[in-house]
Amino acid sequence: MAPGEHEGRGDDGTSGRTAAPHRPQLPRGARRFLARLPIGLYRVGLGPLLGRRLLLLHHVGRTTGLDRRVVLEVVAYDRERGSLTVASGFGPGAAWYRNLRAHPTTTVQTGNRRRAVTAHFLTEDEGAELMAGYASRHPRTARRLCGFMGFDVDGGAEAYRAAGRRIPFVRLDPADGRS
Repeated sequence: MAPGEHEGRGDDGTSGRTAAPHRPQLPRGARRFLARLPIGLYRVGLGPLLGRRLLLLHHVGRTTGLDRRVVLEVVAYDRERGSLTVASGFGPGAAWYRNLRAHPTTTVQTGNRRRAVTAHFLTEDEGAELMAGYASRHPRTARRLCGFMGFDVDGGAEAYRAAGRRIPFVRLDPADGRS
């Protein structure tokens, strides 16, 4: 198998080799500082300035056991269930994603409100529908995000579904009996 390829389902649903998307590099230096700046806003009580499209995810380091934090975009909100869904733009290797795999019960903060949640990892088909819905609500942002993550999309729903099958999505459901 050539570098950059992985064995799996092709875009047509058949088994075969498909090119893995080019995942962006983690930010370093000034870009890392800017990416982490919203965490400081939450720490000093200014989380409401970031609106409801961003959340602060607390997670436990899978090897260190230390408390970690990351600010993520909310790609979907289910009012009935009270759940928030986020995506890993850096793929399944992102530290927060792997930490949630190891410790799925955690807390999130939106604005100044904290709540206990349990992470549920979406299937490829659920991710496909979620991405298509996100793209219809936020077409320019969806196109830019897909380009950033290495997905070539033409703006059509099927292109976004194909990208959504390859993006790791996590639904954060309210933890039972916790606030």
